[in-house]
Amino acid sequence: MKPPPLKDDCFSMPPGVAWTSVDVALERLRGSLHAVTDFETVPISEAGGRILAADAVALRSNPPYANSAIDGYGFAFDSLPKDDLKEVPLANGRSAAGNAYAGTVAAGQALRVLTGAKVPAGVDTVVLEEDCSIEQDRIAFRAGLKKGANVRLAGEDMVKGAAALAAGHHLQAQDIALLCSVGISEVSVRKPLRVAVLSTGDEVVPAGTAATETQIFDANRPMLLEVIRKWGFQPVDLGHVRDDPKLVRAALDKGAAKADAILTSGGASAGDEDHISAVLTKYANLQTWRIAIKPGRPLALAMWDGVPVFGLPGNPVAAFVCTLVFARPALMVLSGQNWMEPQGFDLPAAFSKNKKPGRREFPRARVRDGIVEIFKSEGSGRVSGLSWAEGLAELGDEAQNIRLGDRVRYYPFAAYGL
Repeated sequence: MKPPPLKDDCFSMPPGVAWTSVDVALERLRGSLHAVTDFETVPISEAGGRILAADAVALRSNPPYANSAIDGYGFAFDSLPKDDLKEVPLANGRSAAGNAYAGTVAAGQALRVLTGAKVPAGVDTVVLEEDCSIEQDRIAFRAGLKKGANVRLAGEDMVKGAAALAAGHHLQAQDIALLCSVGISEVSVRKPLRVAVLSTGDEVVPAGTAATETQIFDANRPMLLEVIRKWGFQPVDLGHVRDDPKLVRAALDKGAAKADAILTSGGASAGDEDHISAVLTKYANLQTWRIAIKPGRPLALAMWDGVPVFGLPGNPVAAFVCTLVFARPALMVLSGQNWMEPQGFDLPAAFSKNKKPGRREFPRARVRDGIVEIFKSEGSGRVSGLSWAEGLAELGDEAQNIRLGDRVRYYPFAAYGL
């Protein structure tokens, strides 16, 4: 099955919108995108890291039968003596995991039952071996045990026919365990989302090559390719092209042929040398969102031959932050996953700051001794701050006068899947 293509106008903003808040931009992305990847069926051994294309339905209940949670003795609770000291005769035999007791335990009797063993007919409660005095043909223990104690009921974890995991779930090791426990040996999954990354600019050269005094090494493309790998997508390296519209067009054509989405960095604004914007404006339905965010601001969005293009800012910090905040949830939807908000925490600030209104700020941050530190510089070219940081702080759109100890929102990089 192949999902329908995205609409050419899926990135368009309502008329008259000049500045776009972070919340509005995210809501607009959420409402305009859908999964674009095909389906395939794979064995469960190859399903780790993949996205479920359909609900995974339990083929068997888990547990498939009532079983004992401990080593002990099983009996019918209501047949116990009413005395504080319970003395119960033992039936011959035992029930062990993989070797169940075949008969029925008579009322007023107990049977030796081991951990994981099927609870035989006539048994609804198991007493712990260490709580018993044991003689050759009987056991004794004190009152206080509840009916049903130490018995795992059939299907208490998962019932046959129930959806073990829903479509859109990103399968992890623990999910594989769940699916195997209910008898699932293969699943329908989405094919991996292919995400192409392109760098542009005459001033940019790959690291390791000769650079003039006016050129800089390309930090964005290697960074974004690694982010794509971390998210479980398939990276497609489009390399670097100079500020030449023909080269930019050729690179976008190559990306559209090989990938399901394209990330570019640099050239997304409206300057004379912003060739990404110029090419997308001339040959595609470019939508430039002026987002009220720091670091970053312009986010160029377009469809190139049916493939969405995310034009990121050129400064590495701005490109990184915009990728986490905007590209990640959008790419998750395109891959077949559910839209996911990052999980943040409100923690005391280790800094003071008078924040101006109008833009949401995401300073690089980390937590030490339970308080949030932010990087010494707000410059979006200070790449060292990305390595220093372990997450992002979030300062809201409104004016704020933050003082030491005030609570601020903190998102560890793990909240963004890194």
